[in-house]
This record gives sequence, structure tokens and C-alpha cells, in this order.
Amino acid sequence: MNTSATELSFDSNMMWLTLTDGRKLGVPLAYFPRLLAATPEQRQHHEFSGGGTGIHWDELDEDISVQGLLMGIGDRTWGNRMAA
Repeated sequence: MNTSATELSFDSNMMWLTLTDGRKLGVPLAYFPRLLAATPEQRQHHEFSGGGTGIHWDELDEDISVQGLLMGIGDRTWGNRMAA
């Protein structure tokens, strides 16, 4: 089953996705340090990719998979960048 996002919003600590199957998913911004550090305006400059299966922020160089979020996967690249 391929679940995709139809809407995206933020509060001070969370990213909220509305999914095509009616669920609303909340994800802590701490899972994605680039989003956590971004301004509210930067967070709003996103686009859905793959028919809503992904979310892309060009300015922040961030790409998130909706399937990954459903599996509880956060940013896997941040730690690698910090260690380099």
C-alpha cells in the first residue's frame, strides 16, 4: 500500500501531515535538524514529490519520504554530515 501526504503544516515542535487515508501524522521536528533550525517561512517552502510520497525543501536541501515517516525513520544523513 502506498500512502501519500495531501497537506503539511507545522507548530513550534512538530511537523503534521494529513495522509490520503485520513490519518494525521505528527513528527517531532527534532527528527530533522534542518527543519528544526529553519525559519517558519523556510519550512513552508516545500513541495510534494512523487504524488505526495515525498516532501522536498529546495532551500533547505531536505527530502523526506512519507513511508519513512510512517516507519519512524528520522534524518539519516545529519549524523554523517556532522562526523565528516
